[in-house]
Amino acid sequence: MEFKDYYKILAVAPDADSKAIKTAYRKLARKYHPDVSEDHEAEGKFKEVNEAYQVLKDTDKRAEYDELRQYAGRKQSAGGFQPPPGWQSSAGRQDSSHDGDFSDFFSSIFGSAHRGKAGGFSQQDFNGKGQDIETDLPIFLEDTLANSTKTISYGLPHRDQQGRINKISKTLNVKIPAGVTDGERIRLKGQGEQGAGNAANGDLYLRIRLVPHPLFDVEAHNLVITVPLAPWEAALGAKIDVPTLSGKIKLSIPANSQTGQRMRIKGKGLVRKEGRGDLYAVLKVVMPTIINDDIRQYWQTLASEADFDPREEWSNS
Repeated sequence: MEFKDYYKILAVAPDADSKAIKTAYRKLARKYHPDVSEDHEAEGKFKEVNEAYQVLKDTDKRAEYDELRQYAGRKQSAGGFQPPPGWQSSAGRQDSSHDGDFSDFFSSIFGSAHRGKAGGFSQQDFNGKGQDIETDLPIFLEDTLANSTKTISYGLPHRDQQGRINKISKTLNVKIPAGVTDGERIRLKGQGEQGAGNAANGDLYLRIRLVPHPLFDVEAHNLVITVPLAPWEAALGAKIDVPTLSGKIKLSIPANSQTGQRMRIKGKGLVRKEGRGDLYAVLKVVMPTIINDDIRQYWQTLASEADFDPREEWSNS
């Protein structure tokens, strides 16, 4: 079994902080999403990126993975990677919620609870209903605004007349209703594992996974976007273009705006039963990285003439 370097998969350093890991994941998840990527290996790369993020975003899983990564560096062998003798993951026992399409490497580290799902070869009883299958369905935020149809392919264990189990690939066109949320499950009756004899087939459960957007964070049915402002825009006010999931809008920035100030844009969030959520623009004043002598002189003049102390409250404490 090949050792998976999750840091290399996300293209981050081993000491990367959680923000850098999340940013890398957002970029790569969108790049390799099968709906938009022309890479013939996009589906496999998307799954690898998702698996890497599930480990590195979790403090406990990441700590255990880092230990194994050091162990793998000292124990290279022609037979591939194997966890240390007696290895048992405490992080895997604590969290068995990730039943998606994970690799054998992931399962060998964090437990067998992740086997037996989509694409698995788990044995079913010979006298009962087929086993249910559950797999993740990645969806862009934009795709949740209206009803859509997705083509999905998944591995299905199939028993032949001799009772042998083989893996076949099955493709379905699935209707995705508007307003689906992260973690929501869609049931497709009878599309799971084959039943034994005359028993019914199992069901297929699609678990919605919203692909992180490069610009928007999700808070329930609301969206949050950070809006960078030049110092003069914050001071004087401005009208700027702000992206939404359905196109750009004009947003009026009031004079004397502050970093962290939130502006509500009604009805530009995600779809819900009671209508759409809202979009919140969080203002962030950004200083120019390069200034010339003339601009520096403007700042010096402002500093000498402005009657302003940003740390005035310190004198009262």
